[in-house]
Amino acid sequence: MRPIDLAREHGLSAQAVRNYEDAGVFPPTERSETGYRRYTAVHAQALRAFLALRAGHGHQRAVEIMRAVNRGDLESAYRLIDAAHVDLVAERATRAEVATALDALSANGSAPVGGLTVGELARRIGVHPATLRTWEAEGIVRPTRDRVTGYREYGPDSVRDAEIARQLRRGGYRLSQVRRFLEALREAGGADALTTFLDSWHTRLTTRSRHLLTGAAHLDAYLTLLAQNPLDAPQDDPLADPL
Repeated sequence: MRPIDLAREHGLSAQAVRNYEDAGVFPPTERSETGYRRYTAVHAQALRAFLALRAGHGHQRAVEIMRAVNRGDLESAYRLIDAAHVDLVAERATRAEVATALDALSANGSAPVGGLTVGELARRIGVHPATLRTWEAEGIVRPTRDRVTGYREYGPDSVRDAEIARQLRRGGYRLSQVRRFLEALREAGGADALTTFLDSWHTRLTTRSRHLLTGAAHLDAYLTLLAQNPLDAPQDDPLADPL
C-alpha cells in the first residue's frame, strides 16, 4: 500500500502518514530498490491503533505507546495505558466527591448566608480560622474587607466555596485540587450552573472512557497482526509510492 492508501481511510494527507512514520508510530517500513515506501496491512492497523489511542491518551502519550510496542517493549506500553486508567479512576472519584458535597449543601435548603467574619465561618464549617486564611492564600476562598475595620467578610459565594472546600479536604483532596475545582466552578457561572457543570464533567469522563476502550481494541488488533506477521517477513505485494 501507498501512503495515500493509508491516509484516505482517515481523511489525512500522505505527508501526515510519513510524519507518523518518522515519529515511530509504525513498525519498520521496507523500501524498494528505488526508495519507495512499502506499507502493509500491519502498518494500516498501526495507524488505526495510533489514532484511536490518541483520542483517549492524547497525542504524545499515544506516540509513546506505539513506540514502545514497535520496539517490543510491551511492559512499558502497558504501564502507559494503565496509568491513563488510574488517572481516570481518580478523576471519577473526585467528581463523585464533588457531587456528594454539592448535594449535601443543596439538601440543607437554607438561604444563602453571607457577611460572616472569619471566626463565624470557621465555627459554621468546623475548621480553625487559620485554615480559612490558608485557603484564602491558596485562592480557594475570596473574602472581601470591611472598609471601616479592615476585617475579612465572607459573602454567600465565599461561604459556599468554603463549605465545598471542607467536603473535598475531608475526602483527602489537596489544596491545589480544591482550588482548580473551584476555579472551574466559578468559570461555569456559580451555583446556578452546578448541574450543567457536573453533567458536562460526567460526559467528558464517559467519552474518554469510551475512547480508551476503542484505543485498546485497535491496539489489541495491531498486536495480533504483529504476532501473525513478523516484521522481518514479507507480507503482501505492495504498491510502490515515491517518498
